[in-house]
Order: sequence, then C-alpha cells, then structure tokens
Amino acid sequence: MNYNLRFLILDFRFLIVGISLFILINCSQTKTESANKFTNYYRQGEQLYTKNCSNCHQPNGSGLGRVYPPINQSDYMQENFEQVLCLIRNGTQGGLTVNGTHYNQAMPGVPSLTDIEIAQIATYIYNTWSHQRGIVEVTEASRILKQCE
Repeated sequence: MNYNLRFLILDFRFLIVGISLFILINCSQTKTESANKFTNYYRQGEQLYTKNCSNCHQPNGSGLGRVYPPINQSDYMQENFEQVLCLIRNGTQGGLTVNGTHYNQAMPGVPSLTDIEIAQIATYIYNTWSHQRGIVEVTEASRILKQCE
C-alpha cells in the first residue's frame, strides 16, 4: 500500500475518533446541564412552594381537610396542568372538585410571581409526592400564563 494512502486512512480514523469523542462529550454536557437545570428549578420551586403555597396545601401536599384540596395524589392536577399554572398566578373564587370532593374555598393567586418562579413551583409540585412530570420550562409556563390572563 502506498505511504500516502496509509497516512490518509490513519488521518481518517483519527478524524472519526475525534468526532465521536466530541459528540459524546457534548451529549454528556447537555445531559449534565439539563440535570443541573432541573435540580435548580426543583430547589427554587420547593422554597417558593413553602413560602407561597404550603400554608394551605401543607408541606406534604395533603391539603387542609375539606377546606383546601390536596395536590399530592390529585386528579385535578393530573388533568388540568395549564389551569394549575393559571391558578398559581390568578387564584380562583369558584369551587374545584379534587378526587371527587368539592372544595369551595377561594384560592388567592400570587400575581407577583414571575413566569420563571411559577415554572419552578410547577417543576416542584409536578415532581414531588406522586408526580413525575419533569422540568416545566419557563417558555412553556410563559405561553400558558399568557393564555390565562
């Protein structure tokens, strides 16, 4: 075999290995960055939930008797994701039925929460207790919150 051809084949192999390593490193960084973002949203969401929501819905999400509904094991949360985000910001004066029980207590919204804070709370409540939704991106929360204004 010609010396130049061997050199070209060797260069091609190194190029393939280099491209493969580049792809593996970038995929690994993307997964790490995504995991870090989820962890950040989740932790911030937990703090915001504790400050703004846990007094009524309780730290364990069990609600408060027949006054405030549970968000842990809540059929309403599972079936009304977009409405839940709107409720966080705007609250409601009407009743809600959760797990077959009617709750008629008004829920005050927290209009001062930013879109990212609502995304963080949603990430927390939708990945705690019996929920496993994954990260709620701020872009998704913003889109939903614009629709409910």
